[in-house]
Amino acid sequence: MSDAVYTVVVGVSPGSASPTALRWAHEQAALRGGRVVAVRAWRTTGPQATPSGTTAARVPSSTETEHEAMSRLVSDVAAVLGPDHGVDLRVVRGDRRRALLEAARDADLLVVDAPRSIASAPLFAHRLVYAARCPVVVMPPRISGEPETALERAGWAAVRAAGSAGRPGLGTPRP
Repeated sequence: MSDAVYTVVVGVSPGSASPTALRWAHEQAALRGGRVVAVRAWRTTGPQATPSGTTAARVPSSTETEHEAMSRLVSDVAAVLGPDHGVDLRVVRGDRRRALLEAARDADLLVVDAPRSIASAPLFAHRLVYAARCPVVVMPPRISGEPETALERAGWAAVRAAGSAGRPGLGTPRP
C-alpha cells in the first residue's frame, strides 16, 4: 500500500473559473481524504500596438503576468469554494494542455470543464484523455451549466433541418 495522498488536479479556466469542475474535484478529494491542486496556465502577452502602429510604451513583464495569473486564480477558487478551501494553487507558464498534463503526472485524477468553444480548442479534451497518465473527467457544458453558444444553436438547427428534410413531421430527437 502506498503512502501517497490521493490527488485530484483540476484545470481552472480564466474565462469561466470552472466552477463545476472545481466543486466536483473538491468533493472527490474529500471523499478519499485527498487533496486538490488547481492549475491555470498563463502566457506572456505581446506588446499592444497603438493606433499609429507603434507598440505601447509599457509591456508587462513575465513576473507581473505570472503574479496576475496567480491573483486571479486565488480569487476564482475562493469565489467557488470559499476562502478556507484548502486547495493547492498552481500557475504554470505555457500551453494549458501541457500544463495540465505535467501537473497531473503523478495525480490520481484530472478534472476539466469542456472547452466553451470548439473553434478555440479543437479536440482539447480528447487530446487530454489520450495523453494523461491518470483518469480524466470532463464536465460537459450541460452539466456545468454553460449556456448554449450561437454556434451550438445553429448546429442543432441544421441537424433538425437535415433530419426532417423530405419527411414532414419527422424530427431528430435532441439529447
